Amino acid sequence: MATTGTSRTWFDDARFGMFIHWDHASQRGLEVSWPLVGGMFTLPFCQNVTPDEYHALAATFCPDAWDPVDLAARARAAGMRYVVFTTRHHNGFSMFDTRCSDHNIMKSAYGRDLVRELVDAFRTEGLHIGFYYSLSDWYHPDYPPFLEEHKPYFPGMTPPRPAPEQADRFRAYLLGQLTELLTNYGAIDVLWFDGQWERSPDWWDTKAIAKLARDLQPGILINDRLPGEGDFVTPEQFVPATAPGERWESCYTMNDSWGWNPDDTEYKSPRAIVHALCETVGRGGNLLLNISPRGDGSLPPEQLERLEAVAQWMARHHDAIHETDAGLEPWQFYGPSTRQGATVNLFLLARPYESITVRGLPVRRVQNVRILGTGTPLAFSTRTGVLEQIAHDPDGEVIIEIPESALDEYATVVTFDLADAVIEGRRPVARVAP
Repeated sequence: MATTGTSRTWFDDARFGMFIHWDHASQRGLEVSWPLVGGMFTLPFCQNVTPDEYHALAATFCPDAWDPVDLAARARAAGMRYVVFTTRHHNGFSMFDTRCSDHNIMKSAYGRDLVRELVDAFRTEGLHIGFYYSLSDWYHPDYPPFLEEHKPYFPGMTPPRPAPEQADRFRAYLLGQLTELLTNYGAIDVLWFDGQWERSPDWWDTKAIAKLARDLQPGILINDRLPGEGDFVTPEQFVPATAPGERWESCYTMNDSWGWNPDDTEYKSPRAIVHALCETVGRGGNLLLNISPRGDGSLPPEQLERLEAVAQWMARHHDAIHETDAGLEPWQFYGPSTRQGATVNLFLLARPYESITVRGLPVRRVQNVRILGTGTPLAFSTRTGVLEQIAHDPDGEVIIEIPESALDEYATVVTFDLADAVIEGRRPVARVAP
C-alpha cells in the first residue's frame, strides 16, 4: 500500500510523464519479455518464441538511429515532466553498464550505455528521471531462468525455486544492480518496480531494497510494486472511475502493446489519449504514457504522430494540467475538471448542446469565464432557488454558453475564476456579456 499523508512533491505537479519500453527483441518486432514465456492474456498481439531465441537477439542489438536528445525534446514539447525508462525488464537484459551481469548493452553490438545517454538528454531538458526495474529475471542462472519446458506461463504460477544459496546470490545481484543505478547517474527521482508477483515480499526482502534506495537517493519516490514500500499506486491500462485516495499514476500504452509490435495496429486516437490525460488529472493522478522504439532506436510514425498531436494540444492547455489538483465533484459538472487556487478548469470531452451547467458554486463570485488557450470570453448566466436570491452569497448554478466556433478538435477547456469576495451588483438570473 502506498503511503498517505505525504507532503506535496514535484510528482504531484507534473501530472504527465513518458514511459519507455524497449529492449533487444525490438529487432524482431517482439513484445518486451512476454514472448519468451509464451505470451500473456492481457497482451492480445503478443508472440511466442523460445527463450533461447529471444535471448540470442541481445548480441546483434545496435540501435544506431536512437536519438535521446530528439526524444527528450519531444517529451518536453508534449508537456511531459518526467521519464521512466526500462533499465531491465523481466527478460533479464540490462540496458545499462553493469558489472553484475554479462547480459547487458555493453556486450551487444551497440556497446554504449543507453541509460547514460537517456539520462543526460532528458536531464538537459529539465525532466525528472525515473528507472523501471523488474524484480523478476527470467535469464539469471540463480533465479533460475525460465525454460521452454516451463510453458505455459500464467499469473500465480509457482516458478522454479532456487536453492537457498542461489536465492542469496540473486538478492545480492538485485542490490548490486540497484546500487549501480542509484549511484552512477546522478539524482534519480522515481524507482518503478515490477515483476513482484513471482515471489513473496519476504523472499525479495523488500524492506532491504527500499532502505538501499532511500539511503542512496533520499528524495526518491518508489511505486507500489515493491510491496509494502511504495509512495504511489499504479493502475495499469486503466483510469479508475474514482481516485484511489492516495498518490497515483496510471500507466498507459498508445496501442495494446508495451514494446514495439508491428502486429499491433490498434492505436488509440490522439483524442482518446488527450481524454485519458484529462480524466486522470481530473481525478488528481498522473498519466504515464508509453512509447516503444523500434529495433534501430527510432520511433514508429504512429507514435510520433500522437506525440505531436498531444504537444499541440498541451501547448494551448498546459495550465489546466500542470500544478493542478482534482477539481469539482462529479455532481457539479458532467466531466473532469482541475483546480489551481481560485481558478477552475472544465474539460469538455463531449460536444455541448449550446451550453454547459456547473452546479454548487458561489454564483456571485464567478468571473473571467473564457476558453483556455484562446482567451475567448464566454457569456454566462447564474441561477439559484427563489429564496436563495435574497442571500448575500448563495450557491447555485452557472450556465456557460459554448459557441461552436470555440470547440477544440480534441478537448475544449473552459476556465473561470472565483473571486475572494462577492462581486457587488451580481444577481442570479443575470446574463453577463463578455
